[in-house]
Amino acid sequence: GKFTLHKIVKEEATYKLCGVKKVTRGPKGTPYCITHDGRTLRYPDPDVKTNDTVRVDITTGKILDFVKFEAGNTVMIKG
Repeated sequence: GKFTLHKIVKEEATYKLCGVKKVTRGPKGTPYCITHDGRTLRYPDPDVKTNDTVRVDITTGKILDFVKFEAGNTVMIKG
């Protein structure tokens, strides 16, 4: 395959899309999720489940938004 660079605007450089690998609770009942790149995000939205995609602010590490993993969504295959 051929790798081509794609320019992004400044607003797109402030967040990262992460796939959720696991959602569970910590020792004192604190909910958290683990993403594909090893991030641990505390207090995710209760609707965030495994295989969903979350948009994470790079500077704060907080979840900005999420997209449910369901039929009909557009995806990008990686691997």
